[in-house]
Amino acid sequence: MHDKVALEEHFATEETVGDSEIFFGKDIWPARKKDLLDVADSRLRRMDACGIRTAIISLNAPTVQARYDTKDAIGMAHRANDKLAELVDRNPDRFRAFAAVPLQDPDAAIEELRRAVQDLGFVGVLVNGFSQIGEEDNATYYDLPQYRPFWAEVERLDVPFYLHPRNPLASRQQIIEGHPWLMGPAWQFSVETGTHALRLIGSGLFDAFPKLTVVLGHLGEFLPYNIWRTSHWASADGRNPLGVQAKRPFIDYFRENFYVTTSGNFRTMAMRNSMEEIGTARVMFSTDFPFEDMEEAATWFDQAEIGENDREAIGRDNARRLFKLDD
Repeated sequence: MHDKVALEEHFATEETVGDSEIFFGKDIWPARKKDLLDVADSRLRRMDACGIRTAIISLNAPTVQARYDTKDAIGMAHRANDKLAELVDRNPDRFRAFAAVPLQDPDAAIEELRRAVQDLGFVGVLVNGFSQIGEEDNATYYDLPQYRPFWAEVERLDVPFYLHPRNPLASRQQIIEGHPWLMGPAWQFSVETGTHALRLIGSGLFDAFPKLTVVLGHLGEFLPYNIWRTSHWASADGRNPLGVQAKRPFIDYFRENFYVTTSGNFRTMAMRNSMEEIGTARVMFSTDFPFEDMEEAATWFDQAEIGENDREAIGRDNARRLFKLDD
């Protein structure tokens, strides 16, 4: 398929690129580092070969969210957004951008989001999971009351919020102690991010801001496969709600306020499950480059056993509509 849109596509600055080294072996890190720093040249050639017309670029993880000195987080986000804007401006017909924001300080995050969207022309915001605030062993999630003004601004600006994974802190990894292979994309990314998304739903966030849109990668971070069971038990009218603030069933919010992408999850059966659970109009193509191979993602998607109308919707049309790429 030609003219695909991909929207979990990463880059790094010289300041942030080291955060990604842990996810690669020493033998392939030099090539992946080069891929992260390149937003032109070889990336564009590979996009052409893969039929990807537009890529929405975002900062690598965990970067800003892992700087527990708030001043450092604010400065890093500002510099990364300036750099990304410069790179996008060189190829505005091929690249768009997600903002990085320092949620260690909600007011600063609002200011940076507003600057990125209104002044730099970014089409959304991507946040790498919880933020560490004040000390290394701190994990602060965005269902907490202090983030309501930030969410109000996201809704007012009418831009999607992409909740991207990061690993749980070392003090919260007891269940996988001695099994490091469970960290990262193999398992913990989806557990961490899916749980964070459920916290957002359960807090009543989408009752307060019904027009909010949250995007999850990797075909929904396990949620499409378990949302009925979570909704059955945890919703306000469920079997054991235990303090849930959301007024309606969890599954309703998932179907009305969330989109999922195919980033890093190239499994047709899983994509079909997401299409049936959340609706084809809320599934979008992505690759997770350079943490995954762009070519593998595109080849799989182009050959996946789905209807051609669905392929065009997932591969291009849904993202163009959501991010207003035709405006």
